[in-house]
Amino acid sequence: MSIEVKRRLAILGSTGSIGTQALEVVSRHPEVFEVEVLTAMNNADLLIEQAARYRPNVVVILNEEKYDLVQSALDPLGIKVYSGEKAISGVVEMDTIDIVLTALVGYSGLQPTINAIRSGKTIALANKETLVVAGELVTGLAREKGVNIYPIDSEHSAIFQCMVGEFHNNIEKIILTASGGPFRGRDRNYLQKVKKEEALKHPNWDMGAKITIDSATLMNKGLEVIEAKWLFGVEKDQIEVVVHPQSIIHSMVQFEDGSIKAQMGLPDMRIPIQFALSYPSRLVSEFPRFSFSDYPNLTFEKPDLETFRNLGLAYEAMNKKGNSPCILNAANEVAVAEFLKDRVSFLGISDVVENCLAKMPYISSPTLEDYVNTDKETRIKALEIIE
Repeated sequence: MSIEVKRRLAILGSTGSIGTQALEVVSRHPEVFEVEVLTAMNNADLLIEQAARYRPNVVVILNEEKYDLVQSALDPLGIKVYSGEKAISGVVEMDTIDIVLTALVGYSGLQPTINAIRSGKTIALANKETLVVAGELVTGLAREKGVNIYPIDSEHSAIFQCMVGEFHNNIEKIILTASGGPFRGRDRNYLQKVKKEEALKHPNWDMGAKITIDSATLMNKGLEVIEAKWLFGVEKDQIEVVVHPQSIIHSMVQFEDGSIKAQMGLPDMRIPIQFALSYPSRLVSEFPRFSFSDYPNLTFEKPDLETFRNLGLAYEAMNKKGNSPCILNAANEVAVAEFLKDRVSFLGISDVVENCLAKMPYISSPTLEDYVNTDKETRIKALEIIE
C-alpha cells in the first residue's frame, strides 16, 4: 500500500535516541514524510543542526536559557523558534501537523500528548509514561476525539503488529518479552555494589540513560505492563512477562483458540518507528535482516521478581489503580536521576519507589490536576527519603 499524501510530523524530543532514529526514517522516505516541528530539551547544537537539514516550520528548545542561541542560528532560515514547556504543549495544536511523535523522556510527555489528542492529531507514542501516569484519562480522551495512538516501544509495536487483522478476535494473553538487562541472573549481593557505568551497558539495545537504567532494574518492563493494559484493553492476569535474552521475539499475543502470534526481528528501533509513522503501509527499508542461522537458540525464562522488585511494584501499582502508577513513575524518575548522580544505590531505587507507594496519599479517581499534584508531591517525598 502506497502513501500518496505526505505526512507532516511533529517530533517531540528530536535530539534523543528515538527522535534521531525517527529522523533517519524521514531521511530514507522524503517522499512520504515532512518535518513540521522539532523540539529538544537541552541539546541546542544538535537541534540547530537538525533544523538546518529538515527545515521545519517551528522548533522549540525547552531550556529557555538556550533560546537566544537557537533563535539567532535559525532566524536566517526563516524557522520560528520558541522555548519552554508551554510552547511544546502549544505547537502540537498547529493545523499543519498530521502526526505527533512523542519521544520526550518521562512525565514531561503527558501534557503535550493530551493537547495533541484534544487537537485531533494522530499519536505515535514512544513516551510510555504518558499512559502509565494517566492511562484512563488519555485513552478515554483519544476515544472521545477519535484519535489513534500507535505504539513505538518495540514490545507494544510487536503486539500491535500481531493484532493487525485480528481486531475482531479476543486476546487471551499478551506476552511481553524482556532482555533481562545487563544483570540477568545476578543476585542481590552482586547488585548492592553495581555502579551506573555497569548499569548503562545494555546487552542488546542502544537507548538513553534513563530507559537503560529502567531496563536494568526491570522497571521499564513494569511500565510497559501498565502501558499494555491501556493500549490493548487487557487486565493484569492477561499480561505475562517472559525474559528472552536474545531480544529477537519482541512480544507475542495469545488468542482464545490457543494460537500465539510473535513479531520477530533484529533489535532495531527504526522498524517500529517506521511502522507507527507509515501505518497501515509497510515501507521498504534497508535495515539489517534477521537470519535464523545466526540465532540457532532462542531461550525464555521467568523474571526474578525477588531480586528485581520494580516489576512486582509496577504490577501492584497497576492493580491498585487510581494515582498509584503516577506515584510509581514519579518516584522512579527521581530515584534513577539520583542513582545517576551516585546518591542512591542500584537496589535503593526500588526502596525509594516502595516507600513512596506506601506513604503518598491514594486517590481512587484522579483528575488531571490530581495527577499533576501527585507527580509534584511524590518527587518531593522521594527526595526527602533519599536525603
